[in-house]
Amino acid sequence: MTVSVTNHLNFRGDARAALEFYQSVFGGDITLVTYKDAHSVQEPSEADQVMWGQVAAKNGFRVMAYDVPSRMPWDPGKNAFFVSVRGDSEKEISAFWEKLSVGATVAQPLAPSGWAPLYGMLKDRFGITWVLDVATEYKAP
Repeated sequence: MTVSVTNHLNFRGDARAALEFYQSVFGGDITLVTYKDAHSVQEPSEADQVMWGQVAAKNGFRVMAYDVPSRMPWDPGKNAFFVSVRGDSEKEISAFWEKLSVGATVAQPLAPSGWAPLYGMLKDRFGITWVLDVATEYKAP
């Protein structure tokens, strides 16, 4: 049996822009279903917002997102989660970092660390905290 886990990001009106941005960074295909598409409009001004969306790339990257309707509470919280992207090469991770960092606040610059050849953390322009690193085998002391 196989189980996969996908980060599901919740927004208030920015899901489409966020998914389009993540597609521009990681590539892949974008799928969007609006409240109107699903015949689930409860607030006319939200008809074209994302009820369900995802970006899925051949390299294994996948993220889902939706716009929380105004009738429901929503608080993005503080450090409620990080999206972690691990790659096999410094070139690949550096390329993702370069694109994600546009308009972002860098918490930890992408650089070598004690546990990875490259590691960095940033909060993108949508308020999502990303951790990027180059995967390496952990060797316990």
